[in-house]
Amino acid sequence: MKKLIFLLPIFVLLQLYTHAQQVGIGTAVPDASAKLDVSSTTQGFLPPRMTTVQRDAISSPATGLLIYNTTTHSLEFKSSTGWVSPNTARVVSYPPFITVQDPYVTDWTEKNLEVTNYRNGDIIPYVADPATWSALTTGAWCYYNNDPANGAIYGKLYNWYAVNDPRGLAPIGCFIPYSWSFGNLLYWLSLSGGSLKTTGTTRWASPNTGATNSIGFSALPGGWRSSNGDFSEIGLTALWWTNEEWQYSSTQALTFSVVYNSNAAIEGGHCPKNLGLSVRCYIPH
Repeated sequence: MKKLIFLLPIFVLLQLYTHAQQVGIGTAVPDASAKLDVSSTTQGFLPPRMTTVQRDAISSPATGLLIYNTTTHSLEFKSSTGWVSPNTARVVSYPPFITVQDPYVTDWTEKNLEVTNYRNGDIIPYVADPATWSALTTGAWCYYNNDPANGAIYGKLYNWYAVNDPRGLAPIGCFIPYSWSFGNLLYWLSLSGGSLKTTGTTRWASPNTGATNSIGFSALPGGWRSSNGDFSEIGLTALWWTNEEWQYSSTQALTFSVVYNSNAAIEGGHCPKNLGLSVRCYIPH
């Protein structure tokens, strides 16, 4: 038995190759620039996987620590200022786009925003708990009903604090619309609300009045999250933030929406900033 215990470490070490204080796994010649060189054409490197709550419970995480976050579905590393994920926050554009020929706005994204990072790479917190969501005065996002399957279809829901964060919610090259950005779709192109909605009743509730999707805007009814953290109106309403605060209240911001049972113009409105709404971006001339 003692001999077996003695030999086990040797068998383990035989799976590693050492070279000038370097370690190679799957290679006898580790790259000179690497302390650890893992080589394989059939397997990948799997970092520790954990939720945001588990990540935040790590005691004194070292700068450079790498994990995979199962809440945000992304790799994250610890920087000197917080956890950062190298994902879509740094892309030059957010395709696909639709081209709309009006004097002020040329291109709109063809789907709702679904980034998990600000433009500078900082992570936008994912907040599922209703009470926590209700008390927020800083940026956050969620899935409708906290279900990632809804995010894959309708995009993410953001509070307005994320929209207005100086680090930038829209990817590089994109912008959060002003109220007149949506107004231009109506004024210059004489569009109805139905012109923006996807057709049929697979996603929209019946009767999906007037839906033609004539410019490819492909509006989907992603619903919204209320101030108390509840979810409402998926299948009934597409509701988007603008980047403008409502002039009559510092606690509310301007919004636009289209609904399932009307072909009327896009409806402007205002909502409390801690609601969770969809975001659609545009690229100016």
